[in-house]
Amino acid sequence: MGSAELRLLDTLAYLECLSGCVCFLLLQRLSSPYGRYASQWRGPRMPARAAWALQELPSLAWPLYECARASAERLSSWPNRILLAMYLVHYVQRTLVFPFLIRGGKPTPLFSCILAFAFCAFNGYLQSRYLSRYAVYADDWATRPRSLAGFALWLTGMVINIHSDHILRNLRKPGESGYKIPRGGLFNYVTAANYFGETMEWCGFALASWSLPAAAFALFTFTILCPRAKHHHRWYLEKFADYPKSRKIMIPFLY
Repeated sequence: MGSAELRLLDTLAYLECLSGCVCFLLLQRLSSPYGRYASQWRGPRMPARAAWALQELPSLAWPLYECARASAERLSSWPNRILLAMYLVHYVQRTLVFPFLIRGGKPTPLFSCILAFAFCAFNGYLQSRYLSRYAVYADDWATRPRSLAGFALWLTGMVINIHSDHILRNLRKPGESGYKIPRGGLFNYVTAANYFGETMEWCGFALASWSLPAAAFALFTFTILCPRAKHHHRWYLEKFADYPKSRKIMIPFLY
Protein backbone atom coordinates (compact mmCIF):
# COMPACT_ATOMS: atom_id res chain seq x y z
CA MET A 1 0.00 0.00 0.00
CA GLY A 2 2.82 2.41 0.91
CA SER A 3 4.69 2.35 -2.40
CA ALA A 4 1.44 2.32 -4.38
CA GLU A 5 0.11 5.37 -2.56
CA LEU A 6 3.42 7.18 -2.93
CA ARG A 7 3.23 6.63 -6.68
CA LEU A 8 -0.34 7.93 -6.56
CA LEU A 9 0.80 11.06 -4.75
CA ASP A 10 3.49 11.65 -7.37
CA THR A 11 0.89 11.24 -10.10
CA LEU A 12 -1.45 13.67 -8.40
CA ALA A 13 1.36 16.20 -8.06
CA TYR A 14 2.12 15.99 -11.80
CA LEU A 15 -1.60 16.31 -12.48
CA GLU A 16 -1.71 19.45 -10.35
CA CYS A 17 1.13 20.91 -12.39
CA LEU A 18 -0.66 20.09 -15.63
CA SER A 19 -3.96 21.49 -14.34
CA GLY A 20 -2.25 24.71 -13.36
CA CYS A 21 -0.78 25.13 -16.84
CA VAL A 22 -4.17 24.51 -18.46
CA CYS A 23 -5.85 26.99 -16.12
CA PHE A 24 -3.13 29.53 -16.87
CA LEU A 25 -4.00 29.37 -20.56
CA LEU A 26 -7.76 29.47 -19.96
CA LEU A 27 -7.55 32.40 -17.57
CA GLN A 28 -5.80 34.50 -20.20
CA ARG A 29 -9.25 34.89 -21.77
CA LEU A 30 -11.69 34.18 -18.93
CA SER A 31 -12.24 36.49 -15.96
CA SER A 32 -12.26 35.20 -12.40
CA PRO A 33 -15.76 33.96 -11.37
CA TYR A 34 -15.94 35.96 -8.13
CA GLY A 35 -15.64 39.45 -6.71
CA ARG A 36 -15.89 42.32 -9.19
CA TYR A 37 -16.17 39.88 -12.11
CA ALA A 38 -18.89 37.66 -10.62
CA SER A 39 -21.68 39.44 -12.48
CA GLN A 40 -20.27 38.14 -15.77
CA TRP A 41 -21.05 34.55 -14.74
CA ARG A 42 -24.51 32.97 -14.56
CA GLY A 43 -25.96 30.42 -12.16
CA PRO A 44 -26.90 30.16 -8.47
CA ARG A 45 -24.80 32.04 -5.96
CA MET A 46 -23.69 31.81 -2.35
CA PRO A 47 -22.97 34.56 0.19
CA ALA A 48 -19.28 35.46 -0.01
CA ARG A 49 -18.49 34.59 3.61
CA ALA A 50 -20.13 31.17 3.45
CA ALA A 51 -18.52 30.39 0.10
CA TRP A 52 -15.01 31.23 1.31
CA ALA A 53 -15.33 29.26 4.54
CA LEU A 54 -16.82 26.23 2.80
CA GLN A 55 -14.42 26.06 -0.12
CA GLU A 56 -11.32 26.34 2.07
CA LEU A 57 -12.56 23.83 4.65
CA PRO A 58 -11.04 20.63 3.12
CA SER A 59 -7.55 22.13 3.34
CA LEU A 60 -8.11 22.64 7.05
CA ALA A 61 -9.80 19.30 7.67
CA TRP A 62 -7.25 17.06 5.89
CA PRO A 63 -4.18 17.92 8.02
CA LEU A 64 -6.24 17.72 11.21
CA TYR A 65 -7.53 14.32 10.14
CA GLU A 66 -4.02 13.08 9.39
CA CYS A 67 -2.76 14.33 12.75
CA ALA A 68 -5.44 12.27 14.49
CA ARG A 69 -4.55 9.04 12.69
CA ALA A 70 -2.29 6.44 14.27
CA SER A 71 -0.79 5.70 10.85
CA ALA A 72 0.70 9.22 10.55
CA GLU A 73 4.10 7.84 11.48
CA ARG A 74 6.19 10.60 9.94
CA LEU A 75 4.61 13.20 12.22
CA SER A 76 6.85 11.93 14.97
CA SER A 77 9.58 13.88 13.15
CA TRP A 78 9.84 17.62 13.88
CA PRO A 79 10.49 18.70 10.26
CA ASN A 80 7.24 17.02 9.18
CA ARG A 81 5.36 18.61 12.06
CA ILE A 82 6.69 22.07 11.24
CA LEU A 83 5.90 21.79 7.54
CA LEU A 84 2.39 20.50 8.14
CA ALA A 85 1.88 23.27 10.71
CA MET A 86 2.93 25.84 8.08
CA TYR A 87 0.29 24.49 5.74
CA LEU A 88 -2.30 24.31 8.50
CA VAL A 89 -1.72 27.84 9.81
CA HIS A 90 -2.51 29.30 6.41
CA TYR A 91 -5.81 27.48 6.18
CA VAL A 92 -6.82 28.26 9.75
CA GLN A 93 -6.58 31.91 8.72
CA ARG A 94 -8.31 31.39 5.36
CA THR A 95 -11.14 29.24 6.74
CA LEU A 96 -11.82 30.54 10.23
CA VAL A 97 -10.65 34.17 10.12
CA PHE A 98 -10.58 35.67 6.61
CA PRO A 99 -14.20 34.88 5.59
CA PHE A 100 -15.62 36.60 8.66
CA LEU A 101 -13.64 39.77 8.02
CA ILE A 102 -15.17 40.23 4.55
CA ARG A 103 -17.17 43.41 4.28
CA GLY A 104 -20.08 43.28 1.86
CA GLY A 105 -18.50 40.80 -0.53
CA LYS A 106 -20.38 40.06 -3.73
CA PRO A 107 -22.18 36.66 -3.86
CA THR A 108 -19.97 33.91 -5.29
CA PRO A 109 -21.19 31.68 -8.15
CA LEU A 110 -21.90 28.21 -6.78
CA PHE A 111 -19.85 26.47 -9.44
CA SER A 112 -16.80 28.55 -8.46
CA CYS A 113 -17.20 27.46 -4.84
CA ILE A 114 -17.52 23.82 -5.90
CA LEU A 115 -14.36 23.99 -8.02
CA ALA A 116 -12.42 25.59 -5.17
CA PHE A 117 -13.75 23.01 -2.70
CA ALA A 118 -12.66 20.18 -5.03
CA PHE A 119 -9.17 21.63 -5.40
CA CYS A 120 -8.76 22.12 -1.66
CA ALA A 121 -9.83 18.51 -1.06
CA PHE A 122 -7.41 17.29 -3.75
CA ASN A 123 -4.47 19.41 -2.61
CA GLY A 124 -5.25 18.95 1.08
CA TYR A 125 -4.98 15.20 0.66
CA LEU A 126 -1.80 15.50 -1.40
CA GLN A 127 0.10 17.78 0.99
CA SER A 128 -1.15 16.28 4.26
CA ARG A 129 -0.76 12.66 3.28
CA TYR A 130 2.75 13.15 1.90
CA LEU A 131 4.01 14.96 4.99
CA SER A 132 2.32 12.64 7.48
CA ARG A 133 3.23 9.33 5.86
CA TYR A 134 6.13 9.56 3.40
CA ALA A 135 8.34 12.65 3.64
CA VAL A 136 11.74 11.93 5.22
CA TYR A 137 14.05 14.72 6.38
CA ALA A 138 17.51 14.81 7.92
CA ASP A 139 17.91 15.51 11.62
CA ASP A 140 19.57 18.87 10.86
CA TRP A 141 16.75 19.99 8.51
CA ALA A 142 15.79 22.93 10.76
CA THR A 143 19.28 24.44 10.61
CA ARG A 144 19.91 24.04 6.89
CA PRO A 145 20.02 27.31 4.88
CA ARG A 146 17.39 26.09 2.40
CA SER A 147 14.93 25.26 5.18
CA LEU A 148 15.53 28.56 6.97
CA ALA A 149 15.21 30.54 3.74
CA GLY A 150 12.01 28.69 2.86
CA PHE A 151 10.49 29.36 6.28
CA ALA A 152 11.43 33.05 6.10
CA LEU A 153 9.93 33.31 2.63
CA TRP A 154 6.74 31.55 3.78
CA LEU A 155 6.36 33.80 6.83
CA THR A 156 7.05 36.99 4.86
CA GLY A 157 4.57 35.97 2.19
CA MET A 158 1.86 35.24 4.73
CA VAL A 159 2.38 38.62 6.42
CA ILE A 160 2.20 40.40 3.05
CA ASN A 161 -0.94 38.48 2.11
CA ILE A 162 -2.77 39.24 5.37
CA HIS A 163 -1.66 42.88 5.42
CA SER A 164 -2.71 43.39 1.80
CA ASP A 165 -6.14 41.87 2.49
CA HIS A 166 -6.44 44.28 5.43
CA ILE A 167 -5.74 47.24 3.13
CA LEU A 168 -8.32 46.07 0.61
CA ARG A 169 -10.98 45.58 3.30
CA ASN A 170 -10.51 49.09 4.61
CA LEU A 171 -10.52 51.00 1.33
CA ARG A 172 -14.13 52.10 1.88
CA LYS A 173 -15.40 53.82 5.00
CA PRO A 174 -18.71 52.65 6.51
CA GLY A 175 -21.55 53.61 4.19
CA GLU A 176 -19.33 54.12 1.14
CA SER A 177 -19.67 52.08 -2.04
CA GLY A 178 -17.70 51.68 -5.24
CA TYR A 179 -14.04 50.90 -5.84
CA LYS A 180 -10.94 52.82 -4.82
CA ILE A 181 -7.27 52.58 -5.67
CA PRO A 182 -5.40 50.53 -3.02
CA ARG A 183 -2.48 52.39 -1.46
CA GLY A 184 0.09 51.44 1.13
CA GLY A 185 2.27 48.40 1.70
CA LEU A 186 3.25 46.58 -1.46
CA PHE A 187 0.29 48.14 -3.26
CA ASN A 188 2.64 51.07 -3.83
CA TYR A 189 4.59 48.78 -6.14
CA VAL A 190 2.14 46.23 -7.57
CA THR A 191 -1.56 45.92 -8.31
CA ALA A 192 -1.95 42.45 -6.79
CA ALA A 193 0.04 42.65 -3.56
CA ASN A 194 -2.15 40.01 -1.91
CA TYR A 195 -1.52 37.58 -4.77
CA PHE A 196 2.21 38.27 -4.62
CA GLY A 197 2.21 37.48 -0.91
CA GLU A 198 0.33 34.22 -1.34
CA THR A 199 2.59 33.10 -4.18
CA MET A 200 5.67 33.93 -2.10
CA GLU A 201 4.18 32.01 0.80
CA TRP A 202 3.80 28.77 -1.13
CA CYS A 203 7.15 29.17 -2.87
CA GLY A 204 8.70 29.37 0.58
CA PHE A 205 6.77 26.29 1.64
CA ALA A 206 8.04 24.44 -1.44
CA LEU A 207 11.61 25.51 -0.73
CA ALA A 208 11.44 24.35 2.88
CA SER A 209 9.68 21.10 1.99
CA TRP A 210 11.82 20.44 -1.11
CA SER A 211 9.23 17.99 -2.40
CA LEU A 212 7.26 17.39 -5.59
CA PRO A 213 3.81 17.93 -3.95
CA ALA A 214 4.83 21.29 -2.46
CA ALA A 215 6.46 22.41 -5.72
CA ALA A 216 3.29 21.47 -7.62
CA PHE A 217 1.22 23.56 -5.21
CA ALA A 218 3.51 26.57 -5.61
CA LEU A 219 3.34 26.27 -9.40
CA PHE A 220 -0.45 25.92 -9.36
CA THR A 221 -0.77 28.99 -7.13
CA PHE A 222 1.31 31.06 -9.53
CA THR A 223 -0.49 29.87 -12.65
CA ILE A 224 -3.89 30.69 -11.13
CA LEU A 225 -3.07 34.02 -9.52
CA CYS A 226 -0.86 35.51 -12.23
CA PRO A 227 -3.65 35.81 -14.87
CA ARG A 228 -6.04 37.15 -12.23
CA ALA A 229 -3.47 39.80 -11.29
CA LYS A 230 -3.20 40.76 -14.96
CA HIS A 231 -6.98 41.16 -15.21
CA HIS A 232 -7.04 43.29 -12.05
CA HIS A 233 -4.25 45.51 -13.40
CA ARG A 234 -6.02 46.07 -16.70
CA TRP A 235 -9.31 46.76 -14.89
CA TYR A 236 -7.76 49.44 -12.66
CA LEU A 237 -6.05 51.12 -15.62
CA GLU A 238 -9.36 51.25 -17.51
CA LYS A 239 -11.44 52.45 -14.54
CA PHE A 240 -9.10 55.04 -12.99
CA ALA A 241 -7.42 57.67 -15.14
CA ASP A 242 -5.08 58.50 -12.24
CA TYR A 243 -4.03 54.91 -11.56
CA PRO A 244 -0.24 54.89 -10.99
CA LYS A 245 1.38 53.88 -14.29
CA SER A 246 4.58 52.89 -12.51
CA ARG A 247 2.92 49.99 -10.66
CA LYS A 248 3.78 46.52 -11.85
CA ILE A 249 1.16 43.78 -12.06
CA MET A 250 2.25 41.29 -9.42
CA ILE A 251 6.02 41.11 -8.87
CA PRO A 252 7.67 44.35 -7.62
CA PHE A 253 9.95 46.01 -10.21
CA LEU A 254 9.69 43.01 -12.58
CA TYR A 255 6.15 42.15 -13.69
